[in-house]
Amino acid sequence: MSTSLLPDTAAVAAGRLGVGGVALGDLAARHGTPLLVYDEATLHNRARAYREGLRAYPGPSRLAFACKAQSSVALLRVLLEEGLGMDVASEGELAFALAAGTPGDLLVVHGNNKSDADVAAALAAGAGLLVVDHDGELDQVERLAAAAGRVQPVLVRVNPAIDADTHRKIATGHAASKFGLAGGEAAAALRRAGSLEHVRPMGLHVHLGSQIASVDTYLEAAAWLAAFIDREGLGDLPLLDLGGGLAIAYADGDRAPDVRAAVAATAAGVAEQLGRRGLPAPGLILEPGRSIAGPAGVTLYTVGAIKTTAAGVTYAAVDGGMADNPRPAMYGARYRAFAVDRADAASTQAYAIAGKHCESGDVLIEAAELPELRPGDVIALAATGAYTSTMASTYNGLPRPAAVMVAGGEERVVVARETVADLLARER
Repeated sequence: MSTSLLPDTAAVAAGRLGVGGVALGDLAARHGTPLLVYDEATLHNRARAYREGLRAYPGPSRLAFACKAQSSVALLRVLLEEGLGMDVASEGELAFALAAGTPGDLLVVHGNNKSDADVAAALAAGAGLLVVDHDGELDQVERLAAAAGRVQPVLVRVNPAIDADTHRKIATGHAASKFGLAGGEAAAALRRAGSLEHVRPMGLHVHLGSQIASVDTYLEAAAWLAAFIDREGLGDLPLLDLGGGLAIAYADGDRAPDVRAAVAATAAGVAEQLGRRGLPAPGLILEPGRSIAGPAGVTLYTVGAIKTTAAGVTYAAVDGGMADNPRPAMYGARYRAFAVDRADAASTQAYAIAGKHCESGDVLIEAAELPELRPGDVIALAATGAYTSTMASTYNGLPRPAAVMVAGGEERVVVARETVADLLARER
């Protein structure tokens, strides 16, 4: 059995699949399912790959983890140990980052429609950077920063009108995107920011989208940015934030770049494009999310009903689905499943892995090649460490799953399982 889609520590012993030295079947028995399992070693390894890749950049550089991908406090603490800051997009995400112990100067605050509460929370936390998404936001930040007695450093998000080769719902740098300002408007916003008493312009921010498999897309953005900076006379700005979005593999055959090589090529490309125009190398910030957390996680489900339809489709229904992982329903995302206690058995049948929600679209995998399944079997979906728990809902009144972190043969619960009583506690 290939473990290439699974966390770095995945291994099969006596037919049982384990991660972090713990058998996944035992985790399911002890903690119930659905259950998210995070591998601490993979988090460390992928964060270090980013840091090593950034050494190719001649200027200062740093990383801010995109909390929209995964905001578990325990996971954020692991990444803080690796020296990463945090990219947050709401007052709530900011609270998670602060609970993990993130220093204010390592916070990058995003959002295309920040409320006064969002901005005020960022100011109170001493956020190192706030990314301005539209011109009117400058007035909002100036007003609130003045009230707080603070000068707020800002980046201006510029939209380069680059169509990244990814799903249209997660492409963010194209001309029709709701995010950022067109080139001329962004330059004007930077100039206006410099005239405000409580706002300090620090540089530019660009984000092209998510699940981007080609480094060429980032190199195209680097060339566009260098030309834009040169044309607008912005070479004295101290920071350039290129966002994140690097792809991971979700299923066999998926194209996903090596992190270290992709980051090194991107960093070198930015420096080269700036150097060609005689521009200095500003501080470079990258905002990885999925490409660190995604491969570190698996989700465990227990198989219930198994049936074959008149059309010949054999369904294996599990005890979760689109509420704990909406990506297949939203984007047609693909996953690979493993039978955790018969991991080395031959795959003999194709199953549609269905969730238990009242939607025909609640199918996690259209055709999973697996050994013959029986009710009570536990299966694992690989690469579910990002954009699952942060996007989860309680549709059909299903409480959200628990999560455990594994390392060195030990496990610890890092997110408690939600209960129906928790859901009812909000009702009045």
